[in-house]
Amino acid sequence: MSRREELAAGLAATRARLDTACRDAGRAPAEVTLLPVTKFFPASDVALLQELGCTDFGENREQEAAAKAAELSDARFHMLGHIQRNKAKSVARWAAMVHSVDSIRLTDALERGAAAALDQGDRSAPLDVLVQISLDGDPARGGVPRADLEALVTAIAAAPSLRLRGVMGVPPLEADPERAFDELAGLWRGLRADHPAADVFSAGMSGDLELAVKLGSTCVRVGTAILGQRPLISHP
Repeated sequence: MSRREELAAGLAATRARLDTACRDAGRAPAEVTLLPVTKFFPASDVALLQELGCTDFGENREQEAAAKAAELSDARFHMLGHIQRNKAKSVARWAAMVHSVDSIRLTDALERGAAAALDQGDRSAPLDVLVQISLDGDPARGGVPRADLEALVTAIAAAPSLRLRGVMGVPPLEADPERAFDELAGLWRGLRADHPAADVFSAGMSGDLELAVKLGSTCVRVGTAILGQRPLISHP
């Protein structure tokens, strides 16, 4: 089987799962975006997925993502992973959306980077960002603690070169995922009450996308189910 055939099979199976999950939840499939996560996989896989109808892709590491964005200028790359503030300027040039904003200091760095990218013509619109919410308070796993959520949202909303689009979350390792997704959904609904344009709820991956869709996710981030196991040798 060729690599294109492998990807086509994984994509078709995942889309079928997503369609079934939406029907079971009483939702239209068009309400949920499928975001293939292409970290550690080559740009050639992204190009094949583009041929198969995908337009947006998730990445976790700035250096790898920037190289793919330069090679595939018509693909839209989303930053999912932790961002060091000294990488924010670069991320703001190539990212279609950042899912992992979890501090005011990172917000300020992305604002500076996005403003510079707009001034230099590297961007034509503000940078869309999601607030990554921590449900366990562990800073090592990323995410803003709930106690700091309001202040962070206020900072993003006030940044002229950023656009608040919603929330992202990952259930804690030992947590009940249904309870975690339900809690995230509640926080998202509270956010939308004051910021109606924040219509993205990024939650759910290969192993739990059905549950995430049931509880309101509008974007599922799927890597393994589409692309297979990560290569043994990853990009630097």
